[in-house]
Amino acid sequence: MRAPLEGLKVIDMSRLFPGPFCSMFLADLGAEVLRVESSRFRAEGTGMPTVMRNKRHMTLNLDKPSARDVLFRLLEDADVFLEGFRPGVLRRLEIHYEALRGRFPSLIYCSITGYGQDGPYRNLVGHDINYLGFGGVLRLNTRGGEPPLIPPIQIADQAAGGLIAAVAILAALYDRERTGTGRFIDISMTDGIVSLLPFPFTVHQTTGKDPRPSDELLTGRYACYQVYETRDGRYISIGALEHRFWKNLCEALDCPQYVEDQYAEGPRREEILDFFRRTFREKTRDEWFELLKERDVCIGKVLEFHEVLQDLHLRKRGLFIEPQAGETGHSMLANPIKMSDFTPTIRRPPAQWGEHTEEILREAGYSKEDIEALRSEGVI
Repeated sequence: MRAPLEGLKVIDMSRLFPGPFCSMFLADLGAEVLRVESSRFRAEGTGMPTVMRNKRHMTLNLDKPSARDVLFRLLEDADVFLEGFRPGVLRRLEIHYEALRGRFPSLIYCSITGYGQDGPYRNLVGHDINYLGFGGVLRLNTRGGEPPLIPPIQIADQAAGGLIAAVAILAALYDRERTGTGRFIDISMTDGIVSLLPFPFTVHQTTGKDPRPSDELLTGRYACYQVYETRDGRYISIGALEHRFWKNLCEALDCPQYVEDQYAEGPRREEILDFFRRTFREKTRDEWFELLKERDVCIGKVLEFHEVLQDLHLRKRGLFIEPQAGETGHSMLANPIKMSDFTPTIRRPPAQWGEHTEEILREAGYSKEDIEALRSEGVI
């Protein structure tokens, strides 16, 4: 099987989560990814094992003048340069796009930051929670008068940052096939969050009002799109938006009187919600799932996290990778991409800090004496 991105070389100088998540997808699809980090970040480690798979890792202290020469040598045959520093940091080190474009005209240079390369917030430090706040997501993720709930996954880091960056990089690479010229890509995680707002944006444009937290079509206002507690204290999800699915649900629950009132308002809406809440408490979660999955109803179990790891469907889809017999190491989340004639695999286990520094430098033409000199200078 030929990997789709085989032959692509990526230098990843990003840190924390968004950039490494992006380069993980590129690596899983066959790209050669080299993570380059300064030794002053060693105490923080390389990050989560899953995002370090299929990569090599080396140290390079950019505070040392000769480190830039090492980086330039690594970039000579690179296709993509990925970084996640705040705007201006790499400009001070003369590693910004304008400085590299003349020397490496075909290089795709991708910057992932919290707020982008310009604008009043460009120099703010931040994390996922901050970007969700500026993008309006936190305020919408609440119920009643309660404080906003912090999502349990890093939506801005992963979806609005890492995945959008991967899409942009692949688009730039496709264009380079036609033009031979690289591009600069400015990815802002806050921008990415705003781009994920089509539904609340449409509500605002249609009504002229702010979307109501936890009280719109897709956030629980109606009985057809809700989470219900079951007899065993667990939960099921119902997503019967289309009228045919709602009709099937009403027939299955023996309440045909509600078929034409799917989006009723006022007392009727409260009546329907109350009926469904009471009804779903009559059986366990798994009993409802077995009953309704055969009735063409949009139903799902709300799984506890340990149940996710054991779910038969998810395991059949190959979403969890366990160490083989006799191997040591971590279990990992698999790449979710499925395509013909290629299956993403773990070609390299998660890299350890600086594990491949000497190997990479030797490949770049440095002698043993050169490497020892770089080490003594604190460059690596």
